Amino acid sequence: MPKIVQPLTDTRIRALRPKAARYPVSDGAGLILEIMPSGSKFWRYRYSLHGKRQSPVTIGEYPAVSLAAARERARRYTEIVSSGVSPVADARKDRGATKRLDTVRDFAGYWIEEQMADKSAEYQRTTKRALEKDVYPAIGNKAVAEVTPGDVLAICDRIKKRGAPKMALHTRNVVKRLYEYAIARQLVTVNPAQAVVARFVATQESRDRVLSPDEIGHVLRAVYGSSIRRPLKLAIHLLVLTMVRKSELIEARWSEFDLDAGVWRIPAERMKKDREHWVYLAPQAVQMLRELHEGRTSQLYVFPSSRGPDRPIAKSTLNQAVRALDLEVQHFVLHDFRRTASTHLHEMGHPSDAIEKALAHTIRGIKGVYNRAEYAEQRRHILALWAAFVETQIDEGRKVIIGKFANAG
Repeated sequence: MPKIVQPLTDTRIRALRPKAARYPVSDGAGLILEIMPSGSKFWRYRYSLHGKRQSPVTIGEYPAVSLAAARERARRYTEIVSSGVSPVADARKDRGATKRLDTVRDFAGYWIEEQMADKSAEYQRTTKRALEKDVYPAIGNKAVAEVTPGDVLAICDRIKKRGAPKMALHTRNVVKRLYEYAIARQLVTVNPAQAVVARFVATQESRDRVLSPDEIGHVLRAVYGSSIRRPLKLAIHLLVLTMVRKSELIEARWSEFDLDAGVWRIPAERMKKDREHWVYLAPQAVQMLRELHEGRTSQLYVFPSSRGPDRPIAKSTLNQAVRALDLEVQHFVLHDFRRTASTHLHEMGHPSDAIEKALAHTIRGIKGVYNRAEYAEQRRHILALWAAFVETQIDEGRKVIIGKFANAG
């Protein structure tokens, strides 16, 4: 017996809440409303053509496009499909997207609009940056169907000459995904980036740099003894203590913290694995955050940009701050803090599963879901011990005032 679809109402639509992943709610007759992790709601039209399921057509965002308007467009698209024609062109006109998609720049804009809405802010930012910095200047005005593997290789070579082989590989992958969608939309039949073999562009080498205890102390003493703004000093210290990724820290919002409980809840849309992650804050971290909260200039972001409180600091800000220091620590980048913490905690004999959970790594199998409460207590204990260990390394040669952070018991 076919499933009966309950038609949507404005009241029901307003009550729909975002989840960790986007999800559709059907109104019937091919019309669906997709609810994004960000809370945005988009009308889309599902259809089949010549017996094959096609990619949904975007109608528009609710409530800018009302329920009644979305239903009328879906009804019209159904008539178009019944005549054996795709409604994609009509949908673009309805949305005001009437410009041609012949060039790489135009099609890339369409690709971002259609495929990026449910991606994380970080993913969207890095994708757009690759396009704007290297792809558009080289082939932006070129017809999509005329781009060759040689064009893609030339882009990669130029980036590699800047000393950024991994960025070259990332950009090649962006072009590859762009053309995968162009093929799906029947705009082209060949993916020029596919012919540029990834291993000939760059290798995704995993770093293995681990700071020694002395180096941990040296780095943080140098940070606190520098002229870096106080919030940035605390940001670098918190990056060490919380074991999170840099993007997760710099985009942190005050609404994510319960400082009384010592818990930081990072929502799924800001995590690499699209899963909510809880950080059990050590007393030192809580005190730093209280200091930041007391002197805050933004009600939204913990680390607001100097250009305005409605945006976080740039991804490069902390890197630039560290590069400005005259450190005697070789081949060091901020991401090494995570590996450093993991290595030292393992050497101390702490449970590997709890350490992996603290790093927001996925644990496969039954262990990944077993006894979450026990993991929580272990993680709280581990991060408290780690904070105390780091503080000891700073104290070994402290000559600057860092802060009277409580010792972990």
